[in-house]
Amino acid sequence: QLQASGGGLVQAGGSLRLSCVASGFTAAIGWFRQAPGKEREGISCISSSGTVRYTDSAQGRFTISRDGAKNTAYLQMTSLKPEDTAVYYCAAGPCIGPILKDYANYRAKWSGWGQGTQVTVSS
Repeated sequence: QLQASGGGLVQAGGSLRLSCVASGFTAAIGWFRQAPGKEREGISCISSSGTVRYTDSAQGRFTISRDGAKNTAYLQMTSLKPEDTAVYYCAAGPCIGPILKDYANYRAKWSGWGQGTQVTVSS
């Protein structure tokens, strides 16, 4: 099981750092988000070796990292926009670009979903 935390209310242009704690070793961790009325989408993932992938939603503004000793992954979000408002989740799965980007067709590849953490960006 993975649990995301660190969300909150922030003004546009602000920053937040989300954390994802895994109950044990997880080879790769992905970050996702789901805005009201929209499908869940992939944002970024990181493998145990440090390979990272980003989707267009995150490119240039979000940075993923992990602390293997703590079984924790982080998502540093900067220059936040109102359209980033969503519930953010993390899950375990293969950190492969096409699988991350096409969540709708590869959702079964991801597991260990927790409750998510709400990020609200005000304009």
